[in-house]
Amino acid sequence: MKATVRSPRKPAKKGSSSPGAVGAGQAARNPIQENKRDLLAGEPQVSRLPLQRMMRIHQAIQSGKFPNASYFARELEVSVKSIHRDLAFMRDGLGLPLEYDKTRFGFYYTKPVSSFPPIRVNEGELFALVVAEKALQQYRGTDFEKPLLTAIRKIQESLPDTVSLNLAEWDKIISFQTRAEPLLDLNVFDQLRKAATERQQLQLAYRKPGQRQAETRTVDPYHLANINGEWFLFAFDHLRKDIRTFVPSRIKGVRRTGRTFERPDNFSLENRLRDSFGVHSAEGEFEVIIRFSEMVADYIREKRWHPSQQLVELKDGGVELQLKLSSLQEVERWVLSWAGKATIIKPPELAEMVKRSAENILKQQV
Repeated sequence: MKATVRSPRKPAKKGSSSPGAVGAGQAARNPIQENKRDLLAGEPQVSRLPLQRMMRIHQAIQSGKFPNASYFARELEVSVKSIHRDLAFMRDGLGLPLEYDKTRFGFYYTKPVSSFPPIRVNEGELFALVVAEKALQQYRGTDFEKPLLTAIRKIQESLPDTVSLNLAEWDKIISFQTRAEPLLDLNVFDQLRKAATERQQLQLAYRKPGQRQAETRTVDPYHLANINGEWFLFAFDHLRKDIRTFVPSRIKGVRRTGRTFERPDNFSLENRLRDSFGVHSAEGEFEVIIRFSEMVADYIREKRWHPSQQLVELKDGGVELQLKLSSLQEVERWVLSWAGKATIIKPPELAEMVKRSAENILKQQV
């Protein structure tokens, strides 16, 4: 795989400083970086990302109708200041022959432009692209593979070709490995996805853990989430009259009821899982304190296990992890996974749960 980075162009001649023109003091910025900031900031959908805006601006200028900044601001639903930044980058960063016509009060190209120029990217951004592509390995064979690959290929194909970088070495040093890959019935998964998108009520044949026979559940599918590499469906269960969590691999059949539903405006997966240690949420409030020995303390320090976590360093080299949780079910299994290197300080019910589980393990080994 090879990718390329274009050498910087010389800035085009500055445009007029007349009203509506791009000011000379407006520094050109990298739209790739701004795209990242906009995505992270979660801008409203009506606000187009910089690259999308500049493509629309380019097309309008190509039409020869001399559009101005106010026109672009109205059409693209952004501020005039944002449009001026876009125009400044198109002129100074991309080298487009952009000028402002004082008599027609709009922008035009001083010479023919065959196509919108490629965007310059640096080696760090290309490296991030390679990492993203390799991360796709966990979605091989799912319905997400094709659209994700298509998006990445489009980005790769748009890269300029004046400076070559051989990415073969990157293939040797970056990889993603999944030891316990979830087994999904892609047909079932696709039906869940479509029903959630179209707000279609479903009747599921669902097998609970430890049960041999599936039972019928009528649900309103609200949300599909991948949490720690596992897929979960969050849906309103009409039998339980509450939101329940379903594992797609345990769904043995899906049928639409023909009814639609309205997803509550106050439904928020983030809020629902805020005090959860995984996907199980409850109404409890538990202050959890777990003490880890020096042997495993670094593993605890190196990760953010929960939004509420606080770490307290101990004199013996160990560390104390403090959490606020709504359920103890998942943290119990997690504590057991540390093979005796974790000690429960609080709450006493969690310590008792871990003790009983450990005793059961010993009995199974006899």
